[in-house]
Amino acid sequence: MTFLGHPRQRVWLLVIPMAYAVFLVWQEWHFRESVVVPAPAAVSKATVPSRELLDATAVATVLGFTSDATRKASTESLTLQASFVISSGLSRALLADSQGARIYQVGDRLPGGSVLRRVEPGQVVLWNKGREELLTLQPSAARFLRPFELQEAPHTVRVPARFLRPISGPSE
Repeated sequence: MTFLGHPRQRVWLLVIPMAYAVFLVWQEWHFRESVVVPAPAAVSKATVPSRELLDATAVATVLGFTSDATRKASTESLTLQASFVISSGLSRALLADSQGARIYQVGDRLPGGSVLRRVEPGQVVLWNKGREELLTLQPSAARFLRPFELQEAPHTVRVPARFLRPISGPSE
């Protein structure tokens, strides 16, 4: 008799692979169940203590800036004659001392040892000995342009009535 000759032996050819397939499916299912990660639980965030904002005046003082109220008049022997403020580029100032007038731009060192820090309309800010000093524009006593003053009352100009009304007649 041959191995494949009996009907019971043929059944084993189907049962063994089927049993092995079921075993593999069961193993895969068991493996996937053990690998599944449970849903993460809600974790409360640790509250971060709120930081207080920095004091802007303290930071400005450390960086060498001061507020407008603490600026003092300059001790330099200079007078501001004109300031040229340019929106794009370096602004300039016309400063005069005992030797004459000269145009300085922002960042230039002045004869007294201070540095021209900022040019504004009507004033300049100097950096002298670790503090800001203000040099303002001094108006001259003599006015260059004088307003025109009328000596008599203005007379009214009389416009002829013919220019105000349309002329009747043939048009040109």
